[in-house]
Amino acid sequence: MMRLLRQHGWVVGLSALLMALFVLTKLIQPSYGAGDFGSLVRAVLPYAFAVAAQTVVVIAGGIDLSVAAMMALTSVTAAAMMAGASEEYALFVVPFVLALGFTLGALNGILIVVSRVPDIVVTLATLFMLQGAALLVLPAPGGGAAEWLKNLIVGTVPIPILPDDATDWFPKALLLLVVLLCAVWIPLKRSRLGLSIYAIGSSQLAAFRSGVPVARTKILAYAIGGLFGAMGGLSLTMSTGIGAPIPGPYLMASVAAVVLGGVVLGGGKGGLLGPIIAVFVLRLARTILTLLAIDPNVTAIVEGSILVAVVMFGAFIAMRSRSK
Repeated sequence: MMRLLRQHGWVVGLSALLMALFVLTKLIQPSYGAGDFGSLVRAVLPYAFAVAAQTVVVIAGGIDLSVAAMMALTSVTAAAMMAGASEEYALFVVPFVLALGFTLGALNGILIVVSRVPDIVVTLATLFMLQGAALLVLPAPGGGAAEWLKNLIVGTVPIPILPDDATDWFPKALLLLVVLLCAVWIPLKRSRLGLSIYAIGSSQLAAFRSGVPVARTKILAYAIGGLFGAMGGLSLTMSTGIGAPIPGPYLMASVAAVVLGGVVLGGGKGGLLGPIIAVFVLRLARTILTLLAIDPNVTAIVEGSILVAVVMFGAFIAMRSRSK
């Protein structure tokens, strides 16, 4: 047990912080219940996928500034394709949009590898490209979504062995998040590709000398990030029933959650569980500020200050790890 705590102490600490925030929320608003928790999970859903996308790229030693724009483009693409279409047509739209995200992510990786321009510059350029493409697909919020797709994140999961009160606390959105993240992350981390991603994040030169295909691994890391970004775009369309071409506040939040979750910005260290818990911590902190009736402008300042502090702390840790 002590060994497990030493290995995963950061995640355990984040989990304890999350539980403390839930207790504080309950003290502030005693009526906080299963319905409020379900709303929190649905609000977290797109952030969680954005964080997953950023996590894979950061572990590989990179950064993706285009994740929010990619989510916007995949969201409006899905909404435009499903507008007025049959329910069955969404069965084609979903894999198409996921493939689109994978391809766009791979394009980011290819541009970085071929041009040898820093990740931050390339993804900043593709950010503007994807923003423009999203506005071409839908100049204004609109489109539609299949009912069965929206129902995947509405309501709770019936669990026969649990009492009704306990079942109410397990929303469908949480199940969808866990299933999709595990379906990609667990096989990835246990595969040779996953080991290669960690290797190039630790040291590209050492990885190259060990026979790791650095260029291909980096491209695939960005492609998997694009896949998670497409999941985030689909979750936006599922949540609202429409597509919005203007990227949401997912970029800075994703970087902050990655750092808060214990992933080193220099790459090579960290996992996915910590950043996902960090997303819930950040969103629940915002909920608490709202419940305290703090001015929305002050809330934005506090939230922004937390994000900046977390990112600066992550940069400090990254610089220390490189100097060792």
